[in-house]
Amino acid sequence: MAPHSTLEFLPHEGRPESLFIVLHGFGDTAEGMLGLAGALSEAFPKAAVLIPQGFQPSPYPGGRQWFPLEGVNDETRPERVAEVMPQLAAYIREQQDRFGILNPDTALVGFSQGGIMALELSVAHDGLVGRVVAFAARFAKLPSQAPVLTTIHLLHGDDDDVMPVAHAWAAFEQLTQLKGDATLDTASGVEHFLHPALVQCAIDRLQTTIPLRTWQRALGGQ
Repeated sequence: MAPHSTLEFLPHEGRPESLFIVLHGFGDTAEGMLGLAGALSEAFPKAAVLIPQGFQPSPYPGGRQWFPLEGVNDETRPERVAEVMPQLAAYIREQQDRFGILNPDTALVGFSQGGIMALELSVAHDGLVGRVVAFAARFAKLPSQAPVLTTIHLLHGDDDDVMPVAHAWAAFEQLTQLKGDATLDTASGVEHFLHPALVQCAIDRLQTTIPLRTWQRALGGQ
């Protein structure tokens, strides 16, 4: 694949009714997310599911990354994410325009470093996507304000020693305290990978969770 190319799952008939954009982890490629993208495509046959390649080459031969990890720490991570965020936001808008998909009908799904990008986009561009699904991820920096127009689904393995599950709990607790719309699901005995149980849990969340903003509008209407 070319550095900025995209793998695509498109509906067999008609225009897509929703859009999923799937972001791979550090040092991986779009091909590494085919299993997750295929599961999403099967569960949502009227959706377009896209897997873009990371914007930058990684130190691993043939691998890609969203931002460099060399020398990264809690102080520099937010800056590195912010530097590439405009490029990701522009890509999402481009694909929404391409398919005629509205923001609430768009979901950004990320694993590990891709999940960091997805979580940070929910804060930097609240409402650009209706849902964020973050596997084995964390915020670059815990937000001081929760997204209002984006629902966040956190999924994590309890035995993850690359991205400890404590990051997911910290994110969930912070979002809850800020009255954000978030869910958290963890799986015991699962390490740092896309376990089928977590993938199915994410699909269940996407199919059954009604966004908090929808409930609030309904209650206000009453």
